[in-house]
Amino acid sequence: MQKVYSILLGLLVGCLFITDGYGQQQCVNTEGEAAIVNNDVPSARMESIARARWAAIEQVVGVDVKAGSFVQNFMLVDDVIKTQVGGVVKSHKVLKEENKGDTLLVKINACIEPSKAQQAVSSLALNSAVAVFIPAKKLSHEFEETNIVSETLIGKLIEQGYTVNDIAPSSTVDAAVIDRAAKTGNYLTLRSTMYKFLSNVLIIGKIDPNISVRKGENIGYGLSMPFSNVTVRMTYRIVARNSKTGNMDILTAGTAEGKGLANSAEDAAASGLKDLVENLTPKILDKMAQYIQGNVKKVRIRVNGVTDVETNMEVKSMLQNIVWVSGVEEAQMGEFTVGYPENSIYLANSIKQKGNYTVENFTPYSITFVYQK
Repeated sequence: MQKVYSILLGLLVGCLFITDGYGQQQCVNTEGEAAIVNNDVPSARMESIARARWAAIEQVVGVDVKAGSFVQNFMLVDDVIKTQVGGVVKSHKVLKEENKGDTLLVKINACIEPSKAQQAVSSLALNSAVAVFIPAKKLSHEFEETNIVSETLIGKLIEQGYTVNDIAPSSTVDAAVIDRAAKTGNYLTLRSTMYKFLSNVLIIGKIDPNISVRKGENIGYGLSMPFSNVTVRMTYRIVARNSKTGNMDILTAGTAEGKGLANSAEDAAASGLKDLVENLTPKILDKMAQYIQGNVKKVRIRVNGVTDVETNMEVKSMLQNIVWVSGVEEAQMGEFTVGYPENSIYLANSIKQKGNYTVENFTPYSITFVYQK
């Protein structure tokens, strides 16, 4: 009898472990679509499934910015997930396949491990993608999430080539929660925000206006103030994920101030915001440039099919003109060392989009292409 009880207890414990293991997975239905090129349905099927698998990862993590806006080659993405993270998609089953003539649509049910899904999303986050959240308190004490400071700063960052996600309209975050997370070191909240927007950098701030002098107020000697004078103060932090350690680093924290004069207090506050952002923008752009420079790594690019000096120079020129490439060194005919601050998958994708290059082999630090005229 004791032996029977032992067996039953063992089975019960085993079931508990199995239940716990399955409880760590989330199964979702997603779909993916790919173009059928030269009647190659098997390749279209592979890409459709890869897109559907990634859509499942995004759904489980809850991202607001889709990887499709950054990367087009989803078969390459799927391969990166397998090699860099692995085991994200525990299983998938094709539910439906629809051939539309020029495209193939595949619907699947995929089971995802959430913790590894977050790692997968994190591995595709851009160092040059910035999530911005700078709400401004109005004189009426209401918060204005989209304002002169956030809009101007976003515009300046975009001019410098950054990908910027204004997270205020998404309503997925709360200013007080993020601010408290940064101050208390609760980096899980900050990481979660970055996962949602495929970003490695988060600029957060809080703006408070203060009426120094109201229009018509007695300023002495029988004189009245002809304008309203408003001082606008802002506290901010730039938080970034360290690509080497995975930890969260505070790149900088500080305050900025702007002053405005106008007939009305509201117009003076707006003028103060313009003055503030003029003082703030150069500091933030400088810190972002330092961060990007600090993340530059060397990637070996091998281009098979380059047989003459003219083509070699053409390839080198193409590499030099890719966004965020900081330098190109020629090793030998068809082989180059490229300085690049992002995940190598984005470099591979940028080269592939030039039209004459097909990816033959990919690793984080080495990419081989086939060149075809």
